[in-house]
Amino acid sequence: MFFSSLSQSTDSQARSGLLNLSGVEIPTPVFMPVGTQATIKGVFLKDVAGMGYRLILSNTYHLFLRQGYDLAMPLHTFMNWPHAVLTDSGGYQAFSLAGRVKLSEQGVQFQSHIDGKKHLFTPESVVDYQNFLGSDIAMPLDDCPPAQADLARLRAALQRTRNWARQSLERKDRLKSDGQLSPRLHLFGIHQGGCNIPLRLQSMQEIQELPFAGIAAGGLSVGESRDEFRATLESMAPELDPSRPRYLMGVGTIPDFLLAVSVGFDMFDCVLPTRNARNGQALTMNGPLNIRNARFSRDGEPLDPACGCHACQGYSRAYLRHLFVAREMLGPMLISIHNLFFYFHFMRLLRESIEADRFSAFRAEWLLRYQAGRAPV
Repeated sequence: MFFSSLSQSTDSQARSGLLNLSGVEIPTPVFMPVGTQATIKGVFLKDVAGMGYRLILSNTYHLFLRQGYDLAMPLHTFMNWPHAVLTDSGGYQAFSLAGRVKLSEQGVQFQSHIDGKKHLFTPESVVDYQNFLGSDIAMPLDDCPPAQADLARLRAALQRTRNWARQSLERKDRLKSDGQLSPRLHLFGIHQGGCNIPLRLQSMQEIQELPFAGIAAGGLSVGESRDEFRATLESMAPELDPSRPRYLMGVGTIPDFLLAVSVGFDMFDCVLPTRNARNGQALTMNGPLNIRNARFSRDGEPLDPACGCHACQGYSRAYLRHLFVAREMLGPMLISIHNLFFYFHFMRLLRESIEADRFSAFRAEWLLRYQAGRAPV
């Protein structure tokens, strides 16, 4: 079975489950580290696997621009990652690189940020390329409107996303009938709608009616207010399909995980733990810590005394601060290792709280440590 739900909280929609991706078993809720260009910045993938991760994310748009169909081997072999890979479609890049993008009913035309060449991504070509990569989970092309989009723009995004979703499934079926479909590939659907709750629920219903292996919520955490984000997530809870994994795209703070899990989401990805690490922010059991702070210059304690990662077992806060002040690359590398280790450990504790039916208490405890908007110490 591709996905099974194992435990359900009695006082929320939080649940634990198990994904099976070509024999790679992944407990949920799960955080997926982001390896956009077939690498997680500053960290060896063998160390990521050593932490316990079995599912990471790479990006179709960036891989296509860098490698195209010249990739000499499947993506897993190319980056020496024997576990599972989810590849995003490029739909988010159509939002984040809006100045280089032209949308049409046919697809998305990108002007490469590398060499200026133009490339047309269609629903069919995106499935084809992810199939070529050997992705375990593939995402279809979608239209992700900005947070401030008006009603007309949101409706256009829904129509495109729905049409492209159907075309993606048709392409997958054609590949299967031609004997060309990778046996690893599971195609997820994405719904849009911004924070317009009626449109969001409409899109979610339309996508859930299609035979996707899993369902993803896109177009959130793109500039909307905290209240809008919360209301939109909470509106989805009664309508989420219980039989498939639910993926909330691009979300990566502790408060956001706790909210999303409470309404029933299972999967998450974000660049936050490694991006923030490169800026000196360590995530700890007692909240975020900014290692650049001068008060750590003579601090002999580890980043987090409760942590078993390589950075905490071998180095002091004073040394890590020194690395950042001296602009040595080892500093960002060590805190990236720590933050990824911390997120894996947090997700394990979160799953255990659901299985012990104490998720609400767990959520309250962690919100005290990671209040939304709280500045790093």
